[in-house]
Amino acid sequence: MTDSAIEYATVFQALPGMVALLTTEFVYADVNEEFVRVSGRSREQLIGHYLFDVFPDNPNDPAATGMRNLEASLYRVLATGERDTMALQRYDVEDPERPGEWEERYWSPVNAPLLGPDGKVALILHRVEEVTELIRARGRSGGNRGSRGSRARVLEAELYTRARELQELNDRLRQAHSREREVALALQEAMLPAPRQVGHHRAAVRYRPAVGALNVCGDWYDLVDLVGGDRIGVAVGDVVGHGLEAAGVMGQLRSALSAASRVAEGPAQALDVLGRYAHVIDGAESATAVTTFIDCVRHVITYSSAGHPPPVLVHPDGRTEFLDQATDTPLDARPDPIPRPQAETTFVPGATLVLYTDGLIERRREDIDTGLDRLADALRVHRDQDPETLADTVLLELLPPGGATDDTALIVVRL
Repeated sequence: MTDSAIEYATVFQALPGMVALLTTEFVYADVNEEFVRVSGRSREQLIGHYLFDVFPDNPNDPAATGMRNLEASLYRVLATGERDTMALQRYDVEDPERPGEWEERYWSPVNAPLLGPDGKVALILHRVEEVTELIRARGRSGGNRGSRGSRARVLEAELYTRARELQELNDRLRQAHSREREVALALQEAMLPAPRQVGHHRAAVRYRPAVGALNVCGDWYDLVDLVGGDRIGVAVGDVVGHGLEAAGVMGQLRSALSAASRVAEGPAQALDVLGRYAHVIDGAESATAVTTFIDCVRHVITYSSAGHPPPVLVHPDGRTEFLDQATDTPLDARPDPIPRPQAETTFVPGATLVLYTDGLIERRREDIDTGLDRLADALRVHRDQDPETLADTVLLELLPPGGATDDTALIVVRL
């Protein structure tokens, strides 16, 4: 039988275990028939609903950790792009027929990523085996040395052995990922320019790696003194991917844009050159970048963006201006590149230019405009801070307390 003759939706529904598909916001996208049967919830109660709204922790058990452990596992899948096998979990479930009454339940969950065309996690496959009866059988057997008690102990031992082996495998994988992360971060640090003053202007740069073992090293920044007068170039970019491969691609693109900016007539031409270069680099697909040329004599910023979030110009009076009038497709998005757009705006001395990558503003289950508004508000309120202090303040206010799931680059230049 050929793949085209297999109805995978039917196969999914007929799988013998409990299987669900979750979005990256942990909303049920689909569940199979066994999941509906064992969970005691209808498809209408599951599909389109947030997992932890459907299955919260037991409010009567202050020691309940099932929800927290499951959430941590799902975030690991998003951050690493790797399968995560959880140890045996107690996760009580509210009786759908008797609201307020909770049943003690035990589960053995496995969460695995389903990747989209861009290599990022598009869905999470959430598979669960319920082992409540096994745990109860052990409790009933107590000191019973009969066959039922013996079999329960054998089954429980097998289950714990399997869980321990899988946990050990996960630990080894995380250690390997941690080593790769350290190497990738060291490589990235060596390739990115050191913080410094550009021209007569004070600038601050920050890089914050993502939480997780691998989801780092795709972001980059650059500051260059341009040829001809008091002009500087400021740019940021983001490579799809993570780890050593992303760090290598990042280094190539940053160096290429730095060189192109020094000889290009404007930022659009610099990105044209970079796009043609990205076309021959494996791993540069869908990379984004934005670059600004700042003429400090004419007080003009010329800019162009290849699919990247817009820079922010903060005027001394508190007005914030997103530089979004010259946005085009990501690098290498077109087989036959065409000239990119560019635009310009003016500034007065004392203004602040801020460039960043999407890790600063994007949050799961939140519209990107909310993140942009949050950034604009923070910059407006703290605009009188020096660049170093302002950079730290912005990161403190915008990044989640536990860290973001994507790495973040930030440049603050006082004009």
